[in-house]
Amino acid sequence: MTMASKTMSAPAVPGSYWAQASPYGDVLPVPVRGAGSKIYDAEGREYIDYLLGSGPMILGHKHPAVLAALREQLERGTQFFYMTAEAMELAEEVVRAVPCAEALRFSVSGTEATHYALRFARAYTGREKVLKFEGGFHGAHDYVSMSHAPKKVSPYPRPIPDSGGIPDRIQDLVLIAPYNDLATTAQLIDEYGDDIAAVIVEPLQRYITPKPDFWHGLREITRRNGIVLIYDEIVTGFRLAYGGAQEYYGVIPDLAVLGKALGGGIALSGIAGPHDIIDLSDISNSGKENYVEQLGTFKGSPLAIVAGLATLKVLQQPGVYERLHAAGARLRSGLSEILSDYGAPYRVYGEGPTFKVVFIDHDVVTHRDGFDADAKLLSRFERALVQGGLNIRPGMRHYVSLAHTNEDIDRTLEIAANAARETLPR
Repeated sequence: MTMASKTMSAPAVPGSYWAQASPYGDVLPVPVRGAGSKIYDAEGREYIDYLLGSGPMILGHKHPAVLAALREQLERGTQFFYMTAEAMELAEEVVRAVPCAEALRFSVSGTEATHYALRFARAYTGREKVLKFEGGFHGAHDYVSMSHAPKKVSPYPRPIPDSGGIPDRIQDLVLIAPYNDLATTAQLIDEYGDDIAAVIVEPLQRYITPKPDFWHGLREITRRNGIVLIYDEIVTGFRLAYGGAQEYYGVIPDLAVLGKALGGGIALSGIAGPHDIIDLSDISNSGKENYVEQLGTFKGSPLAIVAGLATLKVLQQPGVYERLHAAGARLRSGLSEILSDYGAPYRVYGEGPTFKVVFIDHDVVTHRDGFDADAKLLSRFERALVQGGLNIRPGMRHYVSLAHTNEDIDRTLEIAANAARETLPR
C-alpha cells in the first residue's frame, strides 16, 4: 500500500521546479507535456530532454507514427488478455532482429522480465544460484536487488541487499562478481558453477563499457559450465544496434530481456531466447516439474504492442543508427573539449547514443573504481545543467533520441559550457 502525507502534498499546479526525489535532493522539473526532443513544465519552460522517460522515448516525444498507431488501437480496444495479431507480428520481428531469439514471451516491466528470465534459467538447469555483477541494475525484485549501489564493500561473492524486506535466504542464492574482471568471475564460477543457474549482466553496465575480452570470456565460461547467460538488454536493446548489444558486441547470450524502446513509450518488456528454454512456459509443458508459469493481465497490452511496432518500423529505416551514434559521439567529444579547460579531473563515458560525465582522475572499469568520484562536484554541475535547460536524471547516464537535432546538441554544449564556468575550478 502506498502511503501519502496530508502535509506534504504536491501543489495543484507545479511550477518550473518542484522538489522531487533525486540522489542529491535536487529540485527537478515536473513535465506537463513533451514534443520531439523537448519537455515543458507548467510555466512553459522548455528543456532539452536527455532523460527520455528513462530511455523508452528513443524516437522522441509524440512521434507521429506512434501517435497514429495508438489512436487507431484506441478505436479498436485497449485490453483483451489474449495475444492480438499485432502482438504476434511484434514477436516475429523481435525474433528476426535479436540474434539469441527463437521465441519471445511478453511481460510488462523490466523488473518482471528479469524475474522471469531467472525463473526460466532455474527451471532449465535445475540449479538455484544466480551470479550478477556489482553495480549492475536489473530491476527491483529480491534476486537482483543486491549490490546495485552498495554503501560498503563486501568480499566477493557476498551480496549486500539494496532494500529492506528481502529474506536472508536470498543472499545465500546470489553471488556478486566485479564487472569487467574476467579472472575473478571465472574463479567464482569454477568454485560455484555446479550450483549456478544463470549469470545476468548488463552488456553496458550503467555507463561502464566492457573490456574487449570480457564478453567472449564470459560466454565461454558460462557455456562450459552449463550456465544460462542472460543479457539484460532493457536499455541496450534496439539502442546500440537494431539487434541490441549482442549484435553490437558480437557475442550471443542464451536469453535476453528487452524493454524500454520495445514498447515505444508504453510499458512493455519481453524475454527472448531459444525454444528449449522459452517453451518451458508453453501450455503443453504444464504439469511437468520444470513448467514455468509466466502470466500477467497486461503483458502484451495492445497499446504497447502497436506503439512498439511503430517504433521498430522507424528504427529499421536506413541511417537511423548512424544518426544516433553520431549524436552521442558529438556530445561526448564536445563535453570532453569543454571540461578540458578546467582543473577538475573528469571522464566522459558512454556508448552509442548515451553519455555520462564522471569527475574522477582515473578510468572506471569496475563499479568500485567509481567510489572516489567527486559526487558533490557532479551534483553542482548537473544542477546547473538543469537550470540551464536540460532534463537529465542526476547522477545517471543520459540518452539521445532520433528527435535530437544538431541545433539541440549545439544548445546542449552551450549550456554545458555555462554550467562549467559556474561550477568548476580553473
